[in-house]
Amino acid sequence: MTEVVSPRLSMEGAGAILLDAAGAVFSDDVQARIWAVAAQMLGVPGIAETVPGMNNLMIVFDPLTIAPDRVERLLCDAWQTVVPDAVAGSAVDIPVVYGGTTGEDLVSLADHAGLSVDEVVRRHSEAVYSVAAVGAMPGFVYLSGLDPQLAMPRRAVPRMKVEIGSVIIGGAQAGIMPCTAPSGWHIIGRTEVPLFDPLRDPPAACRPGDRIRFRVVEVKR
Repeated sequence: MTEVVSPRLSMEGAGAILLDAAGAVFSDDVQARIWAVAAQMLGVPGIAETVPGMNNLMIVFDPLTIAPDRVERLLCDAWQTVVPDAVAGSAVDIPVVYGGTTGEDLVSLADHAGLSVDEVVRRHSEAVYSVAAVGAMPGFVYLSGLDPQLAMPRRAVPRMKVEIGSVIIGGAQAGIMPCTAPSGWHIIGRTEVPLFDPLRDPPAACRPGDRIRFRVVEVKR
């Protein structure tokens, strides 16, 4: 039986508790437990919202309805007893134009990895990614499943404007920009798939547990 690692709990203001179970590397097993605990805690009276992150979980509650120490006890009990179950997410196809002016870091990432551009594109597009969390900005997906050789530390100086639809890599995670915003992640391509629309129900195109495949439309030199 796999040992359940004890998470760290911290108050985030008067009405929120952060459960942090992140280790040195991202764990899909821990993330599955995060999702299960988030779902269970939503059924507790006084819990307003559960927000899964990358190997962490924010619990938002009404302190007039439920005391913080009771939330902590319930959270710890759930963490130890819940049965992690992979979320039955949807399969999402993301067509990508790699390289060129809309994938300006593709060549430098290939150099960093010691691979050809074509090999980077092959490895990036053949992987199956899991949406570990949605956050940072509306609709932004943190994707696990990146080939470890494609991992690259984030830029020391973030760009002030990374365009909507940019397909990006930051550290050991892959992602897609749902809007134009500053980012220190590396841009390797562009997709036209809209990840966030406030008039759509639900507004975000992807949910935790969804599986993403990147499909090569073109590789620009």
